[in-house]
Amino acid sequence: MSDHATNAATETFLAYRNLLFTVAYEMLGSAADAEDVLQETWLRWVKVDLAQVQDQRAYLIRITTRQSLNRLRSMKSRKEAYVGPWLPEPLLTAPDVAQDVELAESVSMALMLVLETLSPTERAVFVLREAFDIGYDEIAAAVGKSPAAVRQIAYRARRHVDARRPREAVSSGETRAALESFRRALESGDLQGLLDVLAPEVVLVSDGGGVKQAAPRPVISADKVARFIVSGIGKAGVSLTGELTAVNGSPALVLRVDGEIDGVVVIRVEDARISGLYYVRNPAKLTRIESEIPLTLR
Repeated sequence: MSDHATNAATETFLAYRNLLFTVAYEMLGSAADAEDVLQETWLRWVKVDLAQVQDQRAYLIRITTRQSLNRLRSMKSRKEAYVGPWLPEPLLTAPDVAQDVELAESVSMALMLVLETLSPTERAVFVLREAFDIGYDEIAAAVGKSPAAVRQIAYRARRHVDARRPREAVSSGETRAALESFRRALESGDLQGLLDVLAPEVVLVSDGGGVKQAAPRPVISADKVARFIVSGIGKAGVSLTGELTAVNGSPALVLRVDGEIDGVVVIRVEDARISGLYYVRNPAKLTRIESEIPLTLR
């Protein structure tokens, strides 16, 4: 490829890089794997004869989708061997992500967890259709299915997701208020304060990846979750502080132990109380919470 063609390919790739990263991240739930997919996409893109490409954006999304599907299938064995629950990698996001309702919903921890229950092809089809509004013909070319088959997969995936996603949208303000109450109770070790903000059937899922201590399975009920948290703080004998931030387009807490980052807490709120607590402690998943990651659906 000539220098001129390489420069043109580079300019186009960089123009769509944030979009392609968002596509890959929503399909994989892992920023590290999404970055690898972008590298693989780039290596294939620079070999393409741009004069033969009518829609460069669509072509790049197609390459990214195929590489993401390959990565998804290879990740299956990694997740099966993973120690304890697996949670998506949290991303520090800019305020404009929270202001974009569609984008914030598409990268929310709640939706990302639901997407984990889909097959690789279902996840790819759902993401491309629902988040990025890609046409069925283009999705078919990306996933190697007929347009008719893609329509059926999209319908099935949508029903699956709708049955498992939160029933009601919760405002950022309501989530922030619940997080603030949780933070105050957490920092003071206030058992009753935790019980007051937790829903009766709250579920705590913690991801230590076998590197940091975490519950080996979900902890269920306000009493068990509150006592698990308070006893953990007491046994550690440390200074625990929480910092309100924005992760995956929603309010979240970065927890620090003796000033060092220990993990990220993302919550699910229903009826003004916390019904889901997702605590990512695996250090490998905490590398992107100190600098904002640009995401886009366009």
